[in-house]
Amino acid sequence: MNDALDLYQELILDHGRCPRNRRVIADRSHFAHSENPSCGDQVAVFLQIDQRGTIRDAAFQGQSCAIATASASLMTEVLAGKTTVQAKSLSAWLLALATGGAEPPLDGMEAEVKRLSMLSGLRGYPSRVRCATLAWQTMVSALEGPKEAL
Repeated sequence: MNDALDLYQELILDHGRCPRNRRVIADRSHFAHSENPSCGDQVAVFLQIDQRGTIRDAAFQGQSCAIATASASLMTEVLAGKTTVQAKSLSAWLLALATGGAEPPLDGMEAEVKRLSMLSGLRGYPSRVRCATLAWQTMVSALEGPKEAL
């Protein structure tokens, strides 16, 4: 097995078995829930965004496969401190990475890109792309939907 595939599998296993930020944010400002009807994966994304549009906290809940769980876990880690514009850019970049599409530039987020690039292994498994992007698409829905009433 090659090094990139080994790292991909290690990353998925680690975050799938021990997901980070799997919890509810009680004082969230944004929320969305999505499911993949073809496999039954479900995810809820909770965001706490300040007045300046910076994500202060991100978390998720749900029942999903290891890839969807790992991707959601990674997402919550990289979103902290990002603006909503950066979060949407990362989501678009990940979808392009997973599908082999043109990847938009992500100036200033090189560390995040490097970390998430391990998910490029998804290109070899087209049926799993929806699993890996479910939380990200849900996060974008949360950002674009109405704010939560606190």
